[in-house]
Amino acid sequence: MDTTTKQLNIAIASGKGGTGKTTVSVNLLKYIHKYWTKRVELIDCDVEEPNAALFHKEAVNISVKDTFQLIPNIDLQKCVFCRECVKYCEFNAIVVLPSVEFAEINKSLCHSCGACTFACAYGAINEQAYKLGEVREINTANGTIKEGRLKVGSAMQTMMIKELKKEIDPVSEVHLLDSSPGTSCPVVATVADADYVILVTEPTPFGLHDLKLTVALLQEINKPFGVIINKAGVGNSEVYDFLKDEQIELIGNIPFSKEYAASYAQGKLFNETPESIRSSYIEIVSLLKDKLS
Repeated sequence: MDTTTKQLNIAIASGKGGTGKTTVSVNLLKYIHKYWTKRVELIDCDVEEPNAALFHKEAVNISVKDTFQLIPNIDLQKCVFCRECVKYCEFNAIVVLPSVEFAEINKSLCHSCGACTFACAYGAINEQAYKLGEVREINTANGTIKEGRLKVGSAMQTMMIKELKKEIDPVSEVHLLDSSPGTSCPVVATVADADYVILVTEPTPFGLHDLKLTVALLQEINKPFGVIINKAGVGNSEVYDFLKDEQIELIGNIPFSKEYAASYAQGKLFNETPESIRSSYIEIVSLLKDKLS
C-alpha cells in the first residue's frame, strides 16, 4: 500500500509590494490549519525580508541551520593564467590578467556552478564554503513557518530559496510558498515547482499594472493561477474588468478595513479580525480545498 503523503505546493505572489501578499499568506496558514489540514507549513521565500513570523507573538524557534555557498579559490602557485576559467564562467565572476599574473574570483558574482573547476586542467581551482544565510524553523499556534535569511549584502536570493526548499517537511500536506514581490528571478525560483499560484493584487491602477506583469510571467512558464483581490472596496473596477476579459479565476475578495490595517501596523494581525475578513478567508480556503485536494 502506498503511504506517501500527497503534497500540494501553493505559491503566493504579487507584482508589487504592499498589496498584502504576506498578510494573505499568514492568514491562509491560519485558516488552512483550522479548516483543512493540520499538516500545513508556510515557507517564507522572501529571503531578504522574511516577516511572516513577526505576526505570531507566541512563535518559538525550533531550529536555526546555517546554509553555505561553495565559492572557488584560485591557487596562484598552480595557475598558468590560461584564462580557460574565464571563458567557462557565464557570470563574469573571474578576472585573469596574464601580463601581471593576476587571477581573482569575485565572490558577489559567483553562482557556484562549478564550471571554472571543470575548466581548469592544472588543479589550480578549489572550492571553499562561505556562509550564504540561515534557515529557521518556527513553531506557531497556526502551524510551522520556515524562513530563509540571506546574509546581508549577498545577491544570491535564488540560491538561498533553493536551500530553503530543501527543508520542506515531506510529511506536510500543504506547503504555502510566500514569494518576494515582483517578477524577477527569486519569484521564478519560488513558483517553479508550485502546483498552483495565488496572485494577490489591489483594485488600483498600480495594482492592475503589476498584476498584468505577473500574469504574463505565469503564462510564460505555464503555471495555473488565480487571483485574490485584497483591500476590496477601494480604488476602481478595472482589475475586475481585466480578470473578466482575460477569463482569469477570481478566488476571492478581502474587504478593506481601516481597523484591520491599524492592527496589522501594530503586528496584531490576528487580534479581533473583522467578521467580513474572517468569512472571506474561510470561503477562499474552502474553494482551494475543493479545487486542489
